[in-house]
Amino acid sequence: MRLWIELSGLSEALARAEAAGAAEALGGHAEASVPSPAPGLLAIELPNTAEPAALARRLALSRRLLRPMGTEPSNAIGAIEALGSGGRTAALRRLGHASSGGSDPAIARSAQAFRRGGGKISLADPDLRIWIAGDPGGSELYLEELASVDRSRFESRRISRLPFQRPVGLDPRLARAAANLARIRPNDRVIDPFVGTGALLAEAGLLGARLYGIDIDSTMIRGTLQNLAHLGIHAEELRVGDAGALGTEAGMEEFDALLTDPPYGRASATGEEGGAALMARVLPGWASRVREGGRVVVVVPGGPDPLTAPWRRKLSIPVRVHRSLTREFRVYERSP
Repeated sequence: MRLWIELSGLSEALARAEAAGAAEALGGHAEASVPSPAPGLLAIELPNTAEPAALARRLALSRRLLRPMGTEPSNAIGAIEALGSGGRTAALRRLGHASSGGSDPAIARSAQAFRRGGGKISLADPDLRIWIAGDPGGSELYLEELASVDRSRFESRRISRLPFQRPVGLDPRLARAAANLARIRPNDRVIDPFVGTGALLAEAGLLGARLYGIDIDSTMIRGTLQNLAHLGIHAEELRVGDAGALGTEAGMEEFDALLTDPPYGRASATGEEGGAALMARVLPGWASRVREGGRVVVVVPGGPDPLTAPWRRKLSIPVRVHRSLTREFRVYERSP
């Protein structure tokens, strides 16, 4: 099933990677080589058993999922006319434009066809939303909206809205994007060796993962448990301690993904150990317990890779996470 995803403008590179990871978690894949008919669109292929709404519920950095209506404009107009049967209502817009575009010829043709089929045009809570991509008068693609991404739901998970707060916390939209980069599926075992305020574990938990985590600061573990409970999320095990020392004590269970946002610098409860040295000491041991095919996703300020062979960096996407703060979202996979 070929669909198009309209990406948001927060970070198009991260939005594309997130959409690809989310599609893969549902058994599909992105088709980056398919030319986009308009800026900000990504083609994906989903199995016929996958629900587009399920993909929309996973995503944070996209706007909506769209299905092409016909292979040619004439076919699309016929499909739009058929959708008008039964007196349904529809809103017609051009992607990337705020107004309904009453002077747009393609929108006018579509509206005329929809009315001809018995439908009515309504911008307020319509039964259907139809979008037009491409240049007016040129090559155009008509798209039916199948599901929209409710980005407002992430507002309630901002650090300022949670019981346990710190001056800075990872934006939940970026935390969800990182969880999608890890291709997390329900019942996956996910480990975060640097829990912090628990933003990454929260998003993994909302995707159905079983959560495990470590932090050297007992206040952070207690606070994360408080925030997870507030969100209705259960953690399998959160431990207080040095993740580098605990790695050999916690048994040899495999994990499906490692997802972490390590502390940076010497002022982040790392003692005299710098952030890069800390990651190099801790991450290889935990990464060795990630199953074949699993991913390690790390949010870092830059610098050398904390993992070496057999791990290879698959992606590295810089994103401005605060006004003057940039972080790289890195994805590691084992080499074949």
